[in-house]
Amino acid sequence: MPVRSLNSSVLKWPEREFVLQHLDRLASEAQQRHPQLIRLGYFGSYARGDAGVGSDLDLVAIVSGSGAPFERRAADWDLSALPVPAEILVYTEQEWHDLLAGDTRFARTIETETVWLSLERE
Repeated sequence: MPVRSLNSSVLKWPEREFVLQHLDRLASEAQQRHPQLIRLGYFGSYARGDAGVGSDLDLVAIVSGSGAPFERRAADWDLSALPVPAEILVYTEQEWHDLLAGDTRFARTIETETVWLSLERE
């Protein structure tokens, strides 16, 4: 999370590379905790390269399946190890395909902006 300098009221926000290093670690752990994980990526300001003080990290996960409703899936993901606030959208493969087929502005944005992380399979 952001830290305050000892002699100043100025907040120092973590550098982009520092955030992405933590995200890589989270991706490795996520594969063990979520065996149904197919893809994990980030979009928004960190993907565009214009993140600044106060920017959160927007994540998207594609899973093979889930018995939980879409609105509750994010609760199963522990994002507390990330150095900035983060939110995750968890789609099943079918939901992801349906989203992209819908051709909405959000679908076009998330499809073009998302930077997919390399997931190592055992």
